[in-house]
Amino acid sequence: MERKIIEKKTRILLYLVIGVFLILISRLAYMQLIDTERYETYSKQNHMKLNPIVAPRGEIYDRKGIKLVGNKPVYTVSLVYLGLKDTDQVVNRIAGILEIDPKEIMKKLNDQKFKLYQPVRLATDIPLETVSTLEEQRLDLPGVVIDVEPVRSYPFQAMLSHVLGYVQEIKQEQLEKNPDKGYRLGDMYGQEGLENSFEAYLKGIDGARQVEVDAQARPVRDLGVKEPIPGNNLRLTIDAEVQQAAEEALERQVLAMRKLGHEATGGATVAIDVRTGAIRAMASYPTYEPSIWIKGLSQTQWQDLQKSGALPNRTLQVYAPGSTFKMVVAAAALDTGKITPSFTISDPGYYAFANTIIKDSSPGGHGQVEILEAIQMSCNTFFITLGHRFLGVDLIAKYAHMFGFGELTGIEIPGELKGTVPTPDYKYKRNKAYLDAIYEPKFKAVEDKYKPLLENAKIAEEKKSLEEAKKKEIQKIKNDYDQYTWDLNWQVYDTLNMSIGQGYNSYTPLQLANYTAMLANGGVRWKPYLVEKIISPEGEVLEEFQPTKVDEVSIKPEVFKVIQEGMRLVAASGTAAGTFKNFPVPVAAKTGTAQVTGRDDHGLFVGYAPFDKPEIAVATVIDYGGHGGTASAPVARDIFAAYFGVDTTPTPSVVYSVD
Repeated sequence: MERKIIEKKTRILLYLVIGVFLILISRLAYMQLIDTERYETYSKQNHMKLNPIVAPRGEIYDRKGIKLVGNKPVYTVSLVYLGLKDTDQVVNRIAGILEIDPKEIMKKLNDQKFKLYQPVRLATDIPLETVSTLEEQRLDLPGVVIDVEPVRSYPFQAMLSHVLGYVQEIKQEQLEKNPDKGYRLGDMYGQEGLENSFEAYLKGIDGARQVEVDAQARPVRDLGVKEPIPGNNLRLTIDAEVQQAAEEALERQVLAMRKLGHEATGGATVAIDVRTGAIRAMASYPTYEPSIWIKGLSQTQWQDLQKSGALPNRTLQVYAPGSTFKMVVAAAALDTGKITPSFTISDPGYYAFANTIIKDSSPGGHGQVEILEAIQMSCNTFFITLGHRFLGVDLIAKYAHMFGFGELTGIEIPGELKGTVPTPDYKYKRNKAYLDAIYEPKFKAVEDKYKPLLENAKIAEEKKSLEEAKKKEIQKIKNDYDQYTWDLNWQVYDTLNMSIGQGYNSYTPLQLANYTAMLANGGVRWKPYLVEKIISPEGEVLEEFQPTKVDEVSIKPEVFKVIQEGMRLVAASGTAAGTFKNFPVPVAAKTGTAQVTGRDDHGLFVGYAPFDKPEIAVATVIDYGGHGGTASAPVARDIFAAYFGVDTTPTPSVVYSVD
């Protein structure tokens, strides 16, 4: 009996085994004979992989062919999602080796929507030691791919960083804006400066390598290669030698002004060819090394960079121009015939109107002053007299616009501000917005306070009492508001301040440089530009940028001659004489000191050289650096010295003037 039971169970088990085999054989036959094409494709996808070969970005050179930005090969690490259950474990292992947060890796995988066999960049420019560690643990890191790719290299480190910009992994919004341009997550993309403006030219066309891989996405053998095409190169208008002199002088002067007790938080300088608008130097301090972006910044590094003040391009930020604006007022007064070059005033050392008193740079005054001496010694009283008695806000604003103030210059890099030429309408809108921002929340708070009280009032007398209380509170706020509305309108003191480059005047160092170039060349406004040529990897010139004349002002030639002579006197025996004494190239200049409420003054300088045959104009500002002749003029001197190849000894930081 027992034997029969065993035989029965054996037969059942045998039938089951045969049934399973029949099912497997049937399924295998179906896959091989009927659905063979589909599974053959799956098989190929599983063991064949297309690895992108990143194309080098185009390189950037100065006007003489000196390389400013190049490329270097570095190790990169990517993770290919293989659909494995232990992906989280792999992520944690590689995060530990790369010393990054596993959440960052998971976020990148999520952004890629966990696409099968699609590599996601995890780290760039990793050291050889880390590569060795990854290779040693290969079996425990399925899907990890180590590659060699080109990244940006900077032979001059931080030099010209605000102009060049930097590259960083493409952002999601940039990826979405460029759906058909071959970008993938992890690709490098120009984020600022020329790298951003000329991204379409600098980006190359990636190649690809088809490889056979094993089950862990490790290459077994090459199956074919499509070579990448490098990006196009840029030839700039920048002169590397002049740029280096500008950056060194700017840093030296900022630090020197700090030693003299000034805040001196930073500075900017621009050198421009007065004959074409070509930028020869453009520096902002403090600065940063663009290479820091390649690996990616931690939150702490990003915060430290923001606190350092290195991110803004100060050449495109606005400042009150101070006395460097006085040539606009001089041009307006002379060109309109309001005064002649022989017009004089008696300067007691201040200008008084009603309750407003504006002091001059010389406490005892300059005595009898005509326009050449007024420019030479930067006489506030003279230019305030012109603005108040002869010109007014509208004429000053008209001539300011003629010199390009209040308008974008059109420079190729992003971030330029257009500045402000003050007008009564501008002042009204500005101050009205300021007052409304303060008082509208106060009015709203009263409305919000009484709304539920009035809704819940049960008797008429209670409601009337609440309405009267609300009305009183609103009237009290309105009375407070009305105390300030008088200053919505243009006042005489606004004209006085405008006449000497104070008040609401605000312009960029780039605008000041272009304005100075116009003073030098007799009124031609060129569009400032940074890129001279776009050149293919084979050396073919794809595009060449020519000087662009924006305007030529209709100011009388004799007006420019008077102003130019006044500026020559500034450098020869005026407020910049200490800096340019015995300088071998004749210079025309103007210093400026722009007052800032509650803080140190901004120190400014504008000038050009040679005086008799102008080639280059320079504008410099030292933020909260004190007097322009002390803080900024030495920067310009070193730029002129580098440009003309004369005395290259740095200018000592000595107090030369009070303007």
